[in-house]
Order: sequence, then C-alpha cells, then structure tokens
Amino acid sequence: MKKEFFQLEMDLCESVEELSNEDVKLLEEAIIAAENAYAPYSRFRVGAAVLLANGTIVRGNNQENAAYPSGLCAERVALFYASAAWPDVPVLAIAITAISEKSIIEEPIAPCGACRQVMAEYEKKSGNKLRVIMKGQKGPVLIASSMRTLLPFSFLDDFLLKY
Repeated sequence: MKKEFFQLEMDLCESVEELSNEDVKLLEEAIIAAENAYAPYSRFRVGAAVLLANGTIVRGNNQENAAYPSGLCAERVALFYASAAWPDVPVLAIAITAISEKSIIEEPIAPCGACRQVMAEYEKKSGNKLRVIMKGQKGPVLIASSMRTLLPFSFLDDFLLKY
C-alpha cells in the first residue's frame, strides 16, 4: 500500500481589515442573516450570504425544528433561494458566520458536509470557482478559493454520467 499526502491551501486573515470591501460587505450580510436565524434549540445562529455574478447578495440562515432532521443549514437556505430566484446566475462567493448565545466563537465556522456537497454542485454548475469566506464572532477569517479545497473528493455528476 502506498500513502499519499494531500495539502489544502487557504488564505488566513487575522482580521476583517485585511479583506476587500466586497468580502467585508458579504460578511456583514452573513452577520445580519445569523442575527435573524431561527435557532431556539441550539442557540447557535448561523448566517450565510451568497454573492451572485449579477451583484445580488442573498442571505440565508439556519432554520431549526423540534423534529431535528427537518431543519436546514444557512448555506443551503441561501443557495437554494438564490438558485430558485436567479437559476441561471452563477454563484461567485459565500460568506459564513455564526453567533452563539452560549459563548464567543473565536474560530472560523466551516460548512457541514451536506452543505459542502451542495456548494460543490453549484460550483460545478456555474463553471466558476466558489470562494468560501468563513468567520466566527471574533478572530481570524479563513478563505477557500474553491470547493476543491473544502471538499477535494466531491461526488459530482461526472460519476453518474459514466455508469
């Protein structure tokens, strides 16, 4: 058996002051989305803001439910709404953040596996790299230049079309 080593490369900004104005605006929209999340059970409010190629910014937030599997993550809420309203407009970037009512989040919030899969699908659909900007309530900002970084071995339609 042979072992392989895979590396991930992301940008790490120590503060939002290092970001472009466009990225700061996207993070601000994600914060607004997080503040409006419906999270009565976890008290962990996640917000996402999606930047479309036409300049539109779409917000999404986590939506919890007493029957836990019935809820939905902020990233998918934002992406599904963007795709429903602007089906032919590519997604260029998504900013993700969270607010905890229990403690201060000091590290970047990464999307769950299901959201990564959906994000990879939208990246492939658009033919553009999807930038992912991740931040906690405080601390550094982590930026992935594409979904290949966050989900390097994605399952996409290439597999379905082969078999």
